[in-house]
Amino acid sequence: MRGATAATGAANGRRAIGGTAPKLARMEYRALGRSGLQVSVLTMGTMTFGGTGNFANVGNTDVDEARRQLDMCLAAGVNLIDTADVYSGGLSEQIVGEVLRGRRDKVLLATKVRMSMGSGPNDAGLSRHHIVSGCEASLRRLGTDHIDLYQVHEWDGVTPLEETLEALDLLVRSGKVRYVGASNYAGWQLMKALGTAERHGLPRFVSQQIYYSLQARDAEYELIPAAVDQGLGVLVWSPLAGGLLSGRYRRDQQPSAGSRQLTEWGEPPVYDREKLYDTVDALIEIGQAHGVSAAQVALAYVLGRPAVTSLVIGARTGEQLADNLAAADLVLDAEERKRLDDVSAIPLLYPYWHQAKTARDRLSPADLTLLGQYL
Repeated sequence: MRGATAATGAANGRRAIGGTAPKLARMEYRALGRSGLQVSVLTMGTMTFGGTGNFANVGNTDVDEARRQLDMCLAAGVNLIDTADVYSGGLSEQIVGEVLRGRRDKVLLATKVRMSMGSGPNDAGLSRHHIVSGCEASLRRLGTDHIDLYQVHEWDGVTPLEETLEALDLLVRSGKVRYVGASNYAGWQLMKALGTAERHGLPRFVSQQIYYSLQARDAEYELIPAAVDQGLGVLVWSPLAGGLLSGRYRRDQQPSAGSRQLTEWGEPPVYDREKLYDTVDALIEIGQAHGVSAAQVALAYVLGRPAVTSLVIGARTGEQLADNLAAADLVLDAEERKRLDDVSAIPLLYPYWHQAKTARDRLSPADLTLLGQYL
């Protein structure tokens, strides 16, 4: 990754034309937590694949467009593809399996389990029954014999953690799963799961997939410090806040028809529109100085945050994907980062404001991911 001026940005292909893969200086790879697995700083997201049911609000990428987007990602050096069984009721996994046919060994494949896949009482959750049957179904749809990263998609407060982790252990020992991760856990839930795994000698999560963006930096309260402290990789979903940080949503301007935020999707929620508009204004101005889009600046910002391993990027079109891929080649300077820090700052909740005042003499690197900017 490297910085760019407005003059060099176009020459380096950041304004990719026609949806072709941008010519990056070099894709960066980072270790996924404490594992030996190296993953690209950008991950190919596939929530747009299929477009059935509520997922039509996100996108409706068909097989041909999915194949074109995969070609672009591979050409740019992306080596991780992320999907989930629930995306379009399994259709996303089917499309991923189709476009990977003949080149499965070129990528790492991540999927998820937990959400409802039917109307029965055992068709959701993290029971042994649902995890094992969910994995078998995902393997069939993906057309593969193993999943590189199997992630529990959401917390299940009913199933004992021991049962969940024992089911994941069974899948790892059988060779159907290589690594396991969590997604959308609260800080205490994540730490409880890690402690349970260590206490019983069961598979430990190597990563967590979380929402984290300039629109809402809530993850900095607990999840990012936990990742630093526990050596977890961080995969970030929706780093552009569902398109809110793309530059299309500005004060006194209506977004184009069909934009996700004009639907009933509602992810992520927006609690402070003025703060969002101020953030977008800053992104646009910084992007103009580099000759790149606001989206690239937003992605580059999150890529430079502590513990972040890779950003899951999905796009409705090849043109959007090409622009997002180019963010891997953009570095922001300290002044630009401070400007974005300030405009998107989150308030210090208790006990953090108290620790900033009275514990500042004995703070760990994990503590400083949140408190450092306030000292």
